Amino acid sequence: MNALYLAQDPTLADFGRDPWWLVLIKIVFAFVFGLLATLLGVWFERRVVGFMAVRPGPNQVGPFGLLQTLADGLKMAFKEDILPRSADKVVYFFAPVISVVCAVTALSVIPFGPMVSIFGHRTPLQVTDVPVAVLVLLACSSLAVYGVVLGGWASGSTYPLLGGLRSSAQMISYEVAMGLSIVAVFMTAGTMSTSGIVAAQGDATQLSVGGFDIPAPGWYAILLLPSFIIFFIAIVGETNRAPFDLPEAESELVAGFMTEYSSLKFALFMLSEYVAMVTMSAVTTTLFLGGWRAPWPITLWSGANSGWWPMLWFFGKVLALVFVFVWLRGTLPRLRYDQFMRFGWKVLLPINLVWILVLAGLRSIEDWQSRDRLLATAIGAGVLLLATLLWPSRRREPKPTVQEQVNSRPHGSFPLPPMDLQVPPSPRTKRVVAEREPANVAAGSDSREV
Repeated sequence: MNALYLAQDPTLADFGRDPWWLVLIKIVFAFVFGLLATLLGVWFERRVVGFMAVRPGPNQVGPFGLLQTLADGLKMAFKEDILPRSADKVVYFFAPVISVVCAVTALSVIPFGPMVSIFGHRTPLQVTDVPVAVLVLLACSSLAVYGVVLGGWASGSTYPLLGGLRSSAQMISYEVAMGLSIVAVFMTAGTMSTSGIVAAQGDATQLSVGGFDIPAPGWYAILLLPSFIIFFIAIVGETNRAPFDLPEAESELVAGFMTEYSSLKFALFMLSEYVAMVTMSAVTTTLFLGGWRAPWPITLWSGANSGWWPMLWFFGKVLALVFVFVWLRGTLPRLRYDQFMRFGWKVLLPINLVWILVLAGLRSIEDWQSRDRLLATAIGAGVLLLATLLWPSRRREPKPTVQEQVNSRPHGSFPLPPMDLQVPPSPRTKRVVAEREPANVAAGSDSREV
């Protein structure tokens, strides 16, 4: 009975019953996980990017260079802490703290595993869960914008201010696409609880095609593929990672919003970026990759989703997503700011709205007969195809030639310089133009003009 209980998914009724010391252990575990994941994430990124660039990466301090990040952190802590004269001291100090706290707080509603036994107490491997846990994640992600914006404003310098303004526009824009992509998860799972979403992905989905029930994977990354792709692109832009790292565009804004920061305050901003990357990888795992549940061939083992083993599958999925973050940084060049904003508002947002509309239509006809459902789907697909084919395209008008532009100028306009870029001689200058006659060269009897 104990093993059977441990294999069950936690529900909202299982939270709020733990003693204070067990709650404290969970909080410390979530904090340590975020801190260690950040330290190892920096080392992992430098090693992977070094491998992609055919260079060794950190390999001197500790085995495989594992202690290099810790050494860099200690070195940064002992650097001189410089406070700009025109900075707002209070906001300047709390801005990096806001970024770190928001990134770490989001881990409190992430399920790391199923029900387990800790010192005789049966408890879920999750700090807490609420009926609107996903909204808590969105709130933490939204509040992280304040740390970046306030850090740029409180520095009292032009470059950080410009970096903070660009960052606020970027993060808010991609926050919209990220929130809309989660709507499809709500519609499919029927809950906003993170543990409930993981439980909804546990069973295979039955697809009825032609009167036959075909089992399909339960992961929303496959069932809701457009939402998964849009969500992952949005979190890359939300966490300021390459190729969307416009807030730190070194070649344009020196170092973005953190230009005037040094020592531990700069380390906190750097820490918050990596914690946010790990946190968003954990959120993606929870919402789209089945959470702590084992992938397919491992599920053939009956105890794969019981006990402490699910933590291993969860950390493996998070590591795979962090690798994708690093892969993008080592592969893609940085986009221009106008390209980045255009991609978010004119590409991701319309596709997301159309996909949610299609999904809502499919959900509304679930109770229909198979024939009626197939007919309605075919009609909707036909209408969408016709709309795509007949959608008016914006063709660029041919650019007029220079002579056409000259001819279209209104009467009385300012005189134009010569179109051939040759300046005519001044009428006051006397110039003698001599015509050159061909020279005759005698070469014996055969003389010819050259």
